[in-house]
Amino acid sequence: MATPPTCALRLRAAVNAAEPKLRAMTDAQSGRAAAPGTWSPKQIIGHLIDSAANNHQRFVRGALQDELVFPGYAQDAWVALQQYQDASWPDLLTLWASYNRQLAVVMSAIPAEDRLRVRARHNLEQIAMRAPTGEANATLDYLMSDYVDHLEMHVGQILGSDWRAGLPSPVAN
Repeated sequence: MATPPTCALRLRAAVNAAEPKLRAMTDAQSGRAAAPGTWSPKQIIGHLIDSAANNHQRFVRGALQDELVFPGYAQDAWVALQQYQDASWPDLLTLWASYNRQLAVVMSAIPAEDRLRVRARHNLEQIAMRAPTGEANATLDYLMSDYVDHLEMHVGQILGSDWRAGLPSPVAN
């Protein structure tokens, strides 16, 4: 079996590191936003579940097609509609962790030639957290690594910036 790509290793490591820390939060703590107008930890994890669902399709479709053009989604509307604020914190964490562990499997299953193939047609500048710098980065691997960066950034909003100590660095392979 081939060595998993860096993005899959990073995703597994991030989920494994964050999950016990997130589970240590009480339901009351997870329902409090850090500041007015910001999402609570429940809503952030809900947003990350939505991101997993959207990116799951992007990763699979991206492996099977010649372009990386995918629809975006209205994040605030999705979070509000799904009522994450009123959801069970343990249930949200179970779904979030399980979904992301499956995404690491998907990332590992996609052949390197499909992950690393540069795509002439894409909308990564619209759907990625950070637009790629140069067309050489218009790859599925870039989108997958950007997904992990996005997850780590949001987990850091909940747990603080030092939560990633000891995790693999964000370098694509």
